[in-house]
Amino acid sequence: MHITLRRLPALAAVLLAACSEPPSAPPPEQPPTVAVLTVRHEPVPLRAELPGRVTALRVAEIRPQVGGVIVRRYFEEGTDVQAGALLYEIGSDSHAARAEQAAAELAIEQAALVNLRIIAERYRRLIESKTVTQQDHDLAQANHEQGLARVKARQAALRTAQIDLQRTRIRAPIAGRIGRSAVTEGALVAGEQAEALARIQQLDPIHVDIVQSSQQLTQLRRQLGSGALQPGKAAVTLLLEDGQPYPHQGTLKFTEMNVDGATGSVTLRASFPNPAKLLVPGMYVRASVEQGMQPDAVLLPRQAVRHNERNEATAWVVGRDGRIEQRALDVIGSHGDGWAARAGLKAGDKVVVEGGSKVAPGAAVTAVEWQGRTAAAPAARPVKG
Repeated sequence: MHITLRRLPALAAVLLAACSEPPSAPPPEQPPTVAVLTVRHEPVPLRAELPGRVTALRVAEIRPQVGGVIVRRYFEEGTDVQAGALLYEIGSDSHAARAEQAAAELAIEQAALVNLRIIAERYRRLIESKTVTQQDHDLAQANHEQGLARVKARQAALRTAQIDLQRTRIRAPIAGRIGRSAVTEGALVAGEQAEALARIQQLDPIHVDIVQSSQQLTQLRRQLGSGALQPGKAAVTLLLEDGQPYPHQGTLKFTEMNVDGATGSVTLRASFPNPAKLLVPGMYVRASVEQGMQPDAVLLPRQAVRHNERNEATAWVVGRDGRIEQRALDVIGSHGDGWAARAGLKAGDKVVVEGGSKVAPGAAVTAVEWQGRTAAAPAARPVKG
């Protein structure tokens, strides 16, 4: 393409005009956009997540009360037994013989008592006619009383022998699950021996012993007494060893009044239904105990709460002038997938949930309403006493 000489002056004029124009100014920087949550107060259950250990409701150790040889076992190990169920049978021949001997000795004394009673009655009539001496009369009466005492003693001996005979058949004192048997048929056992033959544990309902520091308990009672907290429902939930929630809710039964001097802790006992026998004695669990109700708490998403260099909880708040300010929070615990706070925020405050990494105190921002959830299921645990 060829440019004619006549057009060169015009082209030069255009280029000179373009170079002489001043450069255009950059557009003004827009303030960053942050997602905010408008604060509102609501009641929140205050829960403590504490370690616990499962214990049986009742435990019975089966021991023989009479000696002898085990001739039969009637239960299957690891099964449920009913109260009064026959568990073991001890050879009863010697005990039956002692019962028969006691019955015979009682019969002898009862026969002798008949004669003594006749003599005593006769002497009572004769003393009125002065036919016998007072000494003979008194002796006859004393012999009769001794005969009565001997009969009572033989009756007691017979009852003892009969009880021992009944005890050769060992029965379950409580209903529950029986463990392994420590003896087999043919084993020689002794009355009231130290070693238990078996153990029965009642597993439904079942207890969980929960440990809490005495300092936390004291602070909780102080808050309840001042009215800062309202009493809770004493509901308890569990997390099993594998992290899965236990499907049944329990109730708090009592708080131990003594503080363990070695650990500075107290024990809380909760009761749980256990129809599937999922909880077994000795199992360690995590218990979430509802200990009170915070009437005016604020629920915040987890990402809305930050911690400073002193590990104090803070949050970014968008002021009325559209600028960021930092607020210190009094966090009482976690609540679902977020936090619950009881001081530091007022109803209507706009807390930054997303975009907080792009701002600093005093910075101007554009606030939009956060679209996420503010709280999940009510499962809170304190992070401070």
